[in-house]
Amino acid sequence: MGIEGAPEGLVEDFARRGNGTNAKIGILFVHGFTGSPASMRPWAEFFAARGYSVRVPRLPGHGTRWQDLNTINWQQWPARVVEELDELHKSCEQVFIFGLSMGGGTSLYVGAHHADKIAGIVLVNPMIHIPGIAVKFAPIISRLTASLSSVGDDIKRPNISEYAYDALPTKGVVQLAKLLKSSRSTLKFVKAPLLLFHSKDDHVLAVSNTEIVMDEVGSLRKQRTELLNSYHVAILDYDADQIFENSLLFVQEITAVR
Repeated sequence: MGIEGAPEGLVEDFARRGNGTNAKIGILFVHGFTGSPASMRPWAEFFAARGYSVRVPRLPGHGTRWQDLNTINWQQWPARVVEELDELHKSCEQVFIFGLSMGGGTSLYVGAHHADKIAGIVLVNPMIHIPGIAVKFAPIISRLTASLSSVGDDIKRPNISEYAYDALPTKGVVQLAKLLKSSRSTLKFVKAPLLLFHSKDDHVLAVSNTEIVMDEVGSLRKQRTELLNSYHVAILDYDADQIFENSLLFVQEITAVR
């Protein structure tokens, strides 16, 4: 579908200051490659409605034109997440990071380098590598063509869109591969409790992504939950309620033992 036709403001940054007993607990939501804050809004609004402080940044190169994603260096994505993390810590005592797809790989990178700032991590179909040999030719492909076919809107529910780009920017893919390589190399330094949701039917990522995260992450507490009725963008799919409720329980358990 692309980002055209998205409701006003849906692909932009989103933030809500918390209130009540949960106000000092922050949650940072990180969207996926070619995606936008639109994919994370329902999840963020679920927590905002329960008094949590939430922030959903638009990562550099996203939510504008797909060509912009061909101008970004991979370090800009975790840098933006760290900015938002620090912003939440100005008013929050504990901060969690929730990531979808590449947002998961980015969250794990930040979790490894800023472990003292993160109380817990929740991932939905996280991306940590690009399997096969094709990725080795990504730099060559990026010089031959600016884009490939889109990977967005892998959603089982009909007529639902994450408002992602309708093209796959090839230079952006080169940067994505660099991010994932760096993130995977530091997985052992991720120590925060981890909750991971994996869709059994994911047409974007191979299950090896989930398996690598679960095998190599340094977290002592880590749990994997299978989703049986959703595709890749599960937070907008039939299992969304399961993700929302279980991630809430995860946050409540960790903050209760502080």
